[in-house]
Order: sequence, then C-alpha cells, then structure tokens
Amino acid sequence: MKSIIGIGNALTDILTVMEDESILKKYRLPVGSMNWVDSATASTIWNEIKDREIQIMPGGSCANTITGAAVLGMKSAFIGKVGDDELGRLFKKGQELIGISSILLHGTQSSGRSMVFITPPNAERTFANFMGASLEQGPEDLNEGFFDGYDILHLEGYLVQNQALVRKAAEIGKKFGMTISLDLASYNVVESNYDFLHEIVENYVDIIFANESESKAYTHKAPEEALDELAKVCKIAVVKIGAQGSFVKSGDEKYRIAPFPAKAVDATGAGDMFAAGFLYGYSRNLPLDVCGKIGSLVSSRVVEIIGTKMSPQTWDEIRNGIAEIIEKA
Repeated sequence: MKSIIGIGNALTDILTVMEDESILKKYRLPVGSMNWVDSATASTIWNEIKDREIQIMPGGSCANTITGAAVLGMKSAFIGKVGDDELGRLFKKGQELIGISSILLHGTQSSGRSMVFITPPNAERTFANFMGASLEQGPEDLNEGFFDGYDILHLEGYLVQNQALVRKAAEIGKKFGMTISLDLASYNVVESNYDFLHEIVENYVDIIFANESESKAYTHKAPEEALDELAKVCKIAVVKIGAQGSFVKSGDEKYRIAPFPAKAVDATGAGDMFAAGFLYGYSRNLPLDVCGKIGSLVSSRVVEIIGTKMSPQTWDEIRNGIAEIIEKA
C-alpha cells in the first residue's frame, strides 16, 4: 500500500448549524464560500456565536483527508503550523492518536481556526477562517527529509495564500517522483488564484479533485466537459456533483460514479473524505471506478454527522463496505 503525506492549514473547526443566512449576510459571507478573516473579525463573529450550540474539533481540508487515509490504514503524515497554545497541542494530540506522523511547526500567532456555518435547505457550508499561525507557514519550513518514505503528496487549494509554499512543495514532490494530489478547495479560491493554479496543475499535479463550482471556475465549463479538460492535463481527474455522485477520468477511461444513499445533515468534510477514500483505493492499485466508489462511500457517511469526526463503529462499517465494493469488482 502506498503512503501519503499532506501539507495544509492546521485549523480547529468550530461548527454551528444556522436557522437561516442572516449571520452570513451580516458579515458578507457568500453562501458556500471560504473567507479569510482577520483577528478582529474572527473575534467579533466568535462573540456572536459562542453561546449557540457548537462543536469544536481539529480540522482543515488536507488534515481531514490525511485523517481518513490514516484510519483506513495508510502510512500518513501531515505538515502544518500552529501556535504554541492549547489549540495547537489539541491538534497534534488528535492526529497522533490515530497514527498520523504530525509535523507541526510553531508560529508567532495563535493557532488558526475555521468557523463553519451550516445553513438550510441543503446543509451548505460557509467558512470564516482566521488563519493565525498557519498563515506563517512558508517554503522555508519545508525540509526535504519530511517527504522521505512517502509515495503521495496531497495539497489543499486553501494553501494558495502562500504560492511560494505550494510551488516548493510541488517541486519537492516532483523531485522525489511522488504522485501529487490537489483538492481545489473552493470556487472563490480558484477565481482568485486562476493563473497560478493553472500553472501548478499543468506542471505538477497528477490527481485533481474538484466539485461542480470549482471545476466551473477553473474551466468555465459544465461538470462533464470540465472533467474532460482537467483530464487533459492530469493523470486522473475527479469532478464531484454532490447528491448526483461524481465523474472520474484517466486518459480514455471514464466513469460516472453513483452516490451512496445518505441522510445528509452537514456537508463539512464530504470532499475531504471523498479524497481520502479515493486515495486509499489508489494506494492499493485498485481500478479507477473502484477508487471512485470507495470515495463516494466514505463521503456518504461523513455527511450524516455534524463535523468530520466519525465514530469507530462508523469506520468499521466503512471498512466492511469497502471490502464489499472490492469483492464485487
């Protein structure tokens, strides 16, 4: 089985389910978008929501994917930056408990956090992120020794606040012959970093993950046409279309992956866990459609809970489901 290392923003997730979009409108947070906020704005929003019913847990897009990969059995590592504070220590402990080799550097600011607003009617997620110490992560933090012994390098699109970091990571991955995987993260991230992402994808990325809005922002095309465009520049392209499933393509090999039934209450982490399942299948050299089905299965289970922390029982059920998928294949 192939191993994986990821580089991402080490953020603690703070989730709350909203009755409507009033807070989003108040702080000019477009529904379904990811927004970076400063310390003052983060504090103001926190003061408004802290008395609501909330969940607090270690998170961040790449970290979620690495968590899923580790629980499924892959040798896994994560590189990030936190503050020298309780949130940072909580983040590291959480990763180490599930077997992740956690390479967490310390910044001068406090640890970053991601406030996630879940709104009706489709459990859409909107993010207000205070990056904190994670924003200080730079190319100088990357030691080539960190990458020794890993086969897959997974990057999150949210890292493009530091383009030099992404470029150096991709260069190291390419130097060591790693398979480089990228999740485009959010449509507004793609729009704001359009030229840079095209450069990175076309020159370094082997596996790309995008949802419908992200693929449209990147290619200006509908999902299936976007898939074809992405597959021209990447070894493997994945375009997720929510409750309708996903498309997967590599060369002339193309599949429509049906969704698994789910009672969705929160879409947080769905894409991250899809990537975890898909990359797990890839790490075992399973057929492309099987990788897609495993990704679909894992993502279908995480949307049934608030947040991304699935119970050991749920993970056991996922493993059984994966075994059935492989047996049928």
